[in-house]
Amino acid sequence: MTIDPWRITGQPQIDSYVDRWVERAAHLVNALTVTAAHGRAVTPPASGGERLAAIDACLAAPSRLTPADADHLAEVAAELRDVFGAAGRLHAAAARLNDVLIRHRAVPNLHGDPPVLAFHAPDATLAGAWVADMATALAMVVGVGQGARLGLCQAGNCSRVFFDTTRNASRRFCDLSCQNRAKASAYRARRAARAPS
Repeated sequence: MTIDPWRITGQPQIDSYVDRWVERAAHLVNALTVTAAHGRAVTPPASGGERLAAIDACLAAPSRLTPADADHLAEVAAELRDVFGAAGRLHAAAARLNDVLIRHRAVPNLHGDPPVLAFHAPDATLAGAWVADMATALAMVVGVGQGARLGLCQAGNCSRVFFDTTRNASRRFCDLSCQNRAKASAYRARRAARAPS
């Protein structure tokens, strides 16, 4: 089993395969679909070349993808975005994931030399393999009751997503800058409420 909730601490143990592909899904969703980040409006990349540059930047390495692959990944990232922050609507998220899994022929199999376990067909394109592996990893997280760990930033004017790997699944923000912005905003609101009129 990839995610084992039966540890003494109660913290799920997430293996490197699931972690890697869920993190990649979050990075791609953030790079290709976000319209607000860290309190500022942003424009998602609109063309294959721009999308490819955004993918390479978020992965911090050239991806060997084509601009057409980047366009396809942008379409899928928009679908996968619905899975993050879907704790209250898991059935809809599961239906969306099932559709992505079926369309991209995600099925466990061994291939390569030496054989390794993968969740994409051996003849899949690079983009198709990424989608199958990302969707499978997200489905594994949702399928073992840990869908709440697929979060949506709670800071104002930020639509970034994240994978919460904290012990108690209490993460609420995409990163420290949004957490600090939210804390500062709450402090200013409390201070203004106490100020004499």
